[in-house]
Parts: sequence; structure tokens; C-alpha cells
Amino acid sequence: MKISLLISSLPTQNTTTRMRVWRSLKASGAATLRDGVYILPMAHSDKFDPIVHDVVSEQGTAYVFNAESVANLDIVTIFSRKEEYDALYKQLIELKDRLTQDEKKELLKQVRKLRKGINALVDIDYYPDETQAHVLNELSLLELAIARLGEVNEPKARQAYIQVLNKANYQNQCWATRQRPWIDRLASAWLIKTFIDATPTFIWLEHPTDCPEHALGFDFDGARFSHINHWVTFEVLLHSFNLETPALQKIAEIVHYLDVGGIEPPEAIGIEKVMQGLRSQINNDDQLFELSNHIFDGLYANLSRE
Repeated sequence: MKISLLISSLPTQNTTTRMRVWRSLKASGAATLRDGVYILPMAHSDKFDPIVHDVVSEQGTAYVFNAESVANLDIVTIFSRKEEYDALYKQLIELKDRLTQDEKKELLKQVRKLRKGINALVDIDYYPDETQAHVLNELSLLELAIARLGEVNEPKARQAYIQVLNKANYQNQCWATRQRPWIDRLASAWLIKTFIDATPTFIWLEHPTDCPEHALGFDFDGARFSHINHWVTFEVLLHSFNLETPALQKIAEIVHYLDVGGIEPPEAIGIEKVMQGLRSQINNDDQLFELSNHIFDGLYANLSRE
């Protein structure tokens, strides 16, 4: 295995720089062979560059050497992240034991913090094994469980192939989803109105079984459009009608995160707070939908410019 070695030293009195360099080395995922000697897989050796610059700028010395291999060095074991994953998994279990609706807000905060920590670890896990996959799977399950606290009739994902549809066959339709819509239903309804059906009618169901036969249901079990594979309803509609523009894909990432968890887009928490505010103040679903459309219109316009 090709590796890069960093050999460095700093003036002994410069404790501030030492701490800064140590933090940078830790963030880079470098393994320590001994004091002042660190290694990275050669493919990630560029992570040494800012550290070398920092050391030299503080009157220290730093040299990087590349090698095809080092005798008697078990690279995979040296870079093992199992202990770190085990510690994060323990935190997952602790959160899982607290799954109550009353704690939903705090649980969301904690699991999102945990997701950031796990993602950071994945970024420096250069030789991943089954431990990484196990922790990521448990994290996704926990995120979904927390997101579903207090929600009723939430759809379960089914495994299926998404067929591309012709928008011309979906005009002037009645679209039905569950009442008191949240992010996936609001975003999906906006997508339908803005990009799929030029003259839609929407109805908000007290229960999915109330869906009329002539209506196109979305975001509930048995609906024409709902969660498929790892996609939420908004993403399924994107794929179904071939609407995967960069701006809409970015909105899809936000909707996915707020509905079932995952990697947090920068805009997500701001959108969540605005939508939560609207939903807490407006009891009429038609009014909520109309106002939320302005939020998505503005978000789409901004992302399209980017």
C-alpha cells in the first residue's frame, strides 16, 4: 500500500501551535507512528500540505516522504476506526432508548449532531470495514424513527422500479394526500403545481382510506406516488417526470433530510424553522399550501441562480 510519511518538529515552547497542529493531524485522519512521525495513504497526502505550511511558518521543520510500503507495518490495523465507531454506536443506542414524542425536538438535535460526527469519521476512514456500514445503517434507522415520532400514517418505502411518465397524461388532475402536510407533502404538492400539472386540484385526507378513486394519491401507503427504495415522495416525483435539474435536486436533498434524515444541506434548518412556524400558526391546509409555495418558489429561484 502506498503511503506518505510526515516527519515534523516544533519549538518546544510553542504549545499553542502544537495543539493546533495536533488538531489538524487528527482531522486529517493521519495515524501516529511515534511522536513527530505520521502517515496517510498516499492518495490523501495532500492533507499534509496545510500542516506542513503551518509548522514551517512557526519556525518548525516538516518533511513529507512517499513510499510504496513500510516493512512490518499493518496499515489496515493502524488506520482502524473501530473504537471510534463503537463509541458512536453506543450514543446511537442511548438515543434509541429515549424514543418518546415529548423528546422529539431534543432527539432531532442530538441525532443531527451525531450524524455530523459519523460523517466526519467516514471521511477519514480510509480502510472501511463492516463496522462503518453497520453504524451508518443504524443511524439511518434511528433518524427515520425520530422523524416519525408523533406522525400518523407515514408511508413505508417499497422496493420498485420508477417508470418515467409523460406529463401530458397528468393534467387537470385531482391530487390527494394526508391532511396537516409537512415538508415532503408540501414540497411534492408544490412540485406538482409548478412543474407537472398546470391546473391541479388538491384535497387533504383525514385518513389515506378516504382517498377518492379518481384522485392521484401521494405520500401514503398505497398511493400512486410515495416512498420508493431510499427516495421520499418528492424524489420519486422528480424521477417519475424526469425533472432532475440541479436546483430541484438541491431542493430534493433538503426535503429528504427534513423528512427522513441523512446528510444536512446548508439551507435545511432555515427552511425547517420557517415551515414549522407556518404550520404552527395556520390550521387551514389550503392556506398552508399557498404560503409554503412562496417559500419553495423563492428557494427554487435562488438555487437556479446559483
